[in-house]
Amino acid sequence: MEAFEGLRIGLGQVLDPSNFFFMTVGVMLGLIVGVLPGLGGTAGVALLLPVTVFMAPSAAILMLAGIYWGSIFGGAITSILFGVAGEPWSVATMFDGRPLAKQGKAGLALMAAFTASFTSAILGALLFTFLATPFAGLALRFGPPELFAVLLLTFSTFVGFGGAPPFKTIAMIAAGLLLTTVGLDVVSGTPRLTFGTVTLLQGFDFIPVTIGLFGIAEILYGATERVRGVIAVTQMKPRFADFLLAIKTQLQRWWIALTNFLLGFVVGMLPGLGATPASFMAWGVTRRTSKHPERFGKGAIEGVMAPETANNAAGTAAILPMLTLGIPGSPTAAVIMAGLFIWGMIPGPTLFEDHPDVVWGFITGLYFSNTLAFLMCLFATPLLAMVLRVPYAILTPIIVVFCIAGAYSVNNSMFDVWLVLIFGVIGVVLRVLQYPVAPFIVALVLGFPTEAALRRTMILGDGSLGILFGRPIAAVLTVVALLLFMQPLLSSVIRRVRAARRGGKEEEEEEEEEEQVAVK
Repeated sequence: MEAFEGLRIGLGQVLDPSNFFFMTVGVMLGLIVGVLPGLGGTAGVALLLPVTVFMAPSAAILMLAGIYWGSIFGGAITSILFGVAGEPWSVATMFDGRPLAKQGKAGLALMAAFTASFTSAILGALLFTFLATPFAGLALRFGPPELFAVLLLTFSTFVGFGGAPPFKTIAMIAAGLLLTTVGLDVVSGTPRLTFGTVTLLQGFDFIPVTIGLFGIAEILYGATERVRGVIAVTQMKPRFADFLLAIKTQLQRWWIALTNFLLGFVVGMLPGLGATPASFMAWGVTRRTSKHPERFGKGAIEGVMAPETANNAAGTAAILPMLTLGIPGSPTAAVIMAGLFIWGMIPGPTLFEDHPDVVWGFITGLYFSNTLAFLMCLFATPLLAMVLRVPYAILTPIIVVFCIAGAYSVNNSMFDVWLVLIFGVIGVVLRVLQYPVAPFIVALVLGFPTEAALRRTMILGDGSLGILFGRPIAAVLTVVALLLFMQPLLSSVIRRVRAARRGGKEEEEEEEEEEQVAVK
């Protein structure tokens, strides 16, 4: 009953004319962001976060959510029509979507992507609605040791489940945590690592750093790649027949859709992962379990539906731990979480009690914003695709100006503008060296609560971390986190042992053959 009462509260927020207007604008901007290669949902939310400072919290979070869902839908358009992934999570959609477009079935591929995305998003919203309150109730039982264990688990998932080398991941986490220590001490209030500079007393603001890493860096990196110069355009006009065929295909393969939805939702709830790994996992699982795996990569419609189902489920699920536990499930969720801090709210279980209108407005907005994104994709895909025909030389300066203006508007400080430019260059270097940016961003957001939870835990344990193993929930979470941190090392040891065994067996077989030859 709590969920239905919450939806009633949220419905009042969403149907407020001003809130609904900003949500619609957010969806439209998100679709454009998703269509533009070089930007993404995280960059789009970060760019417009400074604008929302001057808005009511309910309208602001609905607008940011609209950008998020719109970008998830929009990424499929460029992947299918142009063979260029507008978003990282749309790369897997391109594997089969682009071949379908080359076969003259671009309309079918797009309709399959849109229907799969919409169905998954609505199912994810339903699960979100009924899981939010239980999650928040469980989180209310968490003390500092449990909270620190959860935060430790968050960072460990990057190492245990991430695709980047463990050393690079740990280095980026450490860099993000180190950056949060600049400024005033979180407990005592004494200056740290400021080197006598008054400007550094405020520390490194999250917004300019994120805009630099995801906005400026993507633009600069995209310019070096010159991907816009090699885009192959596919003409497409949506047809109602394609829409009906996509729905029929989804109903016929309902088991695949359900499996990929559950896979995406579970992966999305794991801190630090998000929609990108979920989409690749779904494509791989669907291919391995298919009766005709040879069709994948050549235009299999299941290869379009699987990643789109998983990435929308994961995108929805990534917000759940952020609202209920204060742990972002993806970099975009981390940016939205930073927005809550700006508006004076503390993400976590108390958010449901202190600001139910904002929380339930956001949850109810899941249904409306995804529906708006779906309808806009159905009717406005040709217009959205035309955005890519705007010369890159015109788009680039406009985006850069928005990046700089957005960073400056947060604190009216030129220091933040310099941060945007510096971290833009750093972001390009990190991409060239293939260092993951997501662990750095999540560490930057969670640095303050991690340090606070750690110090309170040590106070409770009289200076010892042994208290983590003396409380059941904290002990389980800590052990899992440590195992995930050690997972790459354990995997390496297991591989070496197996290789040694194989080598030993081969040597034994060779010795037996030599003995047999000697006997003969």
